[in-house]
Amino acid sequence: MSNKKSTIYKGRFAPSPTGPVHFGTLIAAVGSYLQAKKNNGKWFIRMEDVDTTRKVAGADKDILDTLEAFGFEWDGTVLYQSNQTEHYQQALLNLTEQSLIFPCLCSRKQLAKTEHPIYPGTCRNRPLPESNEHALRILSNDTVITFNDRVMGKQSQNIKAECGDFILKRRDGLFAYQLAVVVDDALQGMTEIVRGSDLLDSTPRQIFLQQLLGYEVPVYCHLPLAVNAEGIKMSKSEGAAKVDIKNRQQLMCRVLKFLGQETPVDLADSSLDNIWRWAITHWDTRNISCKNKCVTT
Repeated sequence: MSNKKSTIYKGRFAPSPTGPVHFGTLIAAVGSYLQAKKNNGKWFIRMEDVDTTRKVAGADKDILDTLEAFGFEWDGTVLYQSNQTEHYQQALLNLTEQSLIFPCLCSRKQLAKTEHPIYPGTCRNRPLPESNEHALRILSNDTVITFNDRVMGKQSQNIKAECGDFILKRRDGLFAYQLAVVVDDALQGMTEIVRGSDLLDSTPRQIFLQQLLGYEVPVYCHLPLAVNAEGIKMSKSEGAAKVDIKNRQQLMCRVLKFLGQETPVDLADSSLDNIWRWAITHWDTRNISCKNKCVTT
């Protein structure tokens, strides 16, 4: 794995194959795509199916078919996290050799009883190997991770105080998202991560891992979320409706307006190709609000 910073812009869209594309999904796809195209870069698709227990059969094809119908053009082949296990294991071994990994025997039920908002360090001094069923956690420290998000501004987090010793490999043997996404972004040489702000709080943990593993830290750009009247994120689990590809032009213009791009009043009457051309030419992340917005579907 190369740790040298790429001179070519590389971005990605990384949906979980747990259901169809909804309006919130489309926001992340459009935002990441336009940022890549505006920078004359490459745009990749990654299926974040590291949690195979949540994968819905056929959802990956449905997502790709929908993106294709909207005119997205991606570079290279689609990467599936479920095929990346050996890379995650190697990264975990790297951290283990640094004496940064410990086994945790605590169940969720046991941790819930402690009433601590973060892991209290119960198993911190437990050595490896461990024969009982366990998760693997990373030893956190008082490192303060600070980064400037392109949309959300300056962010800062004390890993030990605000995150604690987070899990890298679950009790069921599956690798945690935090490790998988860090390894994949490094492996693919991503230079900027454009995604929803629901992952803003995870970013310091990911930068923490990048530093420990000697990876380049990409630029981050977190987009506001589409929420309902109660302020809850539009998501598959909340029953968000699949986008209607028959209304592609109108949906594209809605997404662009959501992201602060002032579109011409008649743009929705144009062809999809013309909408993309306008969007790439006029795309400006400085116009994106840092606040979530209520969306009715």
